[in-house]
Amino acid sequence: MEKFDVVIVGAGHGGASAAIALRQSGFAGSIALVGREAEIPYERPPLSKEYMAGEKEFERICIRPRAFWEEKQVALKLGIAVISIDSAAQQLTLDNGKKLIYGDLIWATGGDPRTLSCPGAELAGVHSVRNRADADAIMGQLPDVEQVVVIGGGYIGLEAAAVLTKLGKKVVLLEALPRVLARVAGEDLSSFYEAEHRAHGVDLRTNVGVSAIDGLEGKVTAVRLEDGSSIPAQMVIVGIGIVPAVEPLIAAGAEGGNGVNVDAHCRTSLPHVYAIGDCAAHANGFAEGATIRLESVQNANDQASIAAKAICGDLHAYAATPWFWSNQYDLKLQTVGLSTGHDQSVLRGDPATRSFSIVYLKAGKVVALDCVNMVKDYVQGRKLVEAGAKIDPALLSDAATPLKELLPA
Repeated sequence: MEKFDVVIVGAGHGGASAAIALRQSGFAGSIALVGREAEIPYERPPLSKEYMAGEKEFERICIRPRAFWEEKQVALKLGIAVISIDSAAQQLTLDNGKKLIYGDLIWATGGDPRTLSCPGAELAGVHSVRNRADADAIMGQLPDVEQVVVIGGGYIGLEAAAVLTKLGKKVVLLEALPRVLARVAGEDLSSFYEAEHRAHGVDLRTNVGVSAIDGLEGKVTAVRLEDGSSIPAQMVIVGIGIVPAVEPLIAAGAEGGNGVNVDAHCRTSLPHVYAIGDCAAHANGFAEGATIRLESVQNANDQASIAAKAICGDLHAYAATPWFWSNQYDLKLQTVGLSTGHDQSVLRGDPATRSFSIVYLKAGKVVALDCVNMVKDYVQGRKLVEAGAKIDPALLSDAATPLKELLPA
């Protein structure tokens, strides 16, 4: 039975960043990084963008080369999953039958793709885009595919639609809600991206429900809609969110529901157990203190630093500014802050130019910005969000006025 001073479960952005942050903080103890995939830690966002498009090879999306982990004396335990936790004994049981003892545990498992509940969801040709194997399976099947149905109009679905269109496939995108990006952005941004995808040839449909995936000889042949109509397809991409991968923690007694609850230092209710990234539910100041999960690289990296410092005895409260990005076609969307619950939005610039920003306000305060091909607004708007600045909407709407000039003294 092996013992490590720190065991990190999850070898994605959060887990890799935690190991790096521990060494940067001067931690000299033993570290094990346990990952379900056989791959060394790599970036996930490029999977639905540059990697699937064939623009980046796998080596270019690795967070660090293999030699780095050896140099930093981080033991990689890959292709292994944790099936249970004994928090009293500080012991993990692995799916290979072995056990690991930890001094401190960092849970950084993220989440698993939410699956369709309709008949046919298990057919060959139905894919998610969560890991390298998913992307490789999609790319391997593409030569035999003419039409793809993408289910889900969030960032993953839209990015996949953009890449597949670029690769010459006919794409139908289905969103159950009245608009794409409905959970993360305002109507102006949704309308803009709907128009962009349609202009690139995507058959984008909203308010559409899926009743079944039809197949022949175990392979996808069509997607059947709730209205009884059917869309021919040889591939289906499902992008309808994730389910936090926290079952062993909850079974061990950790508090949580939609994820596992953590305090300001990323500590769970179990002693010596931390959680970070997509699976960590935390009180967030940019959400008025509401307990939320943030599915972003920024959050995973920043919480990794908080947990690593706490283990090293240097307590810092998590208060990082949320930011996100998405690349679709030649459009770079950069978001700062959280627009959920906003009561007003202000448009800066003209969407017809494909370079504009949307400023979100709540009770008169700037809470978030969506910036499309507007890097200056993104950089300068961050300070407005962090200050909770109250600014006349008429001034915000003037794209000729730099946002930095509107920041209160």
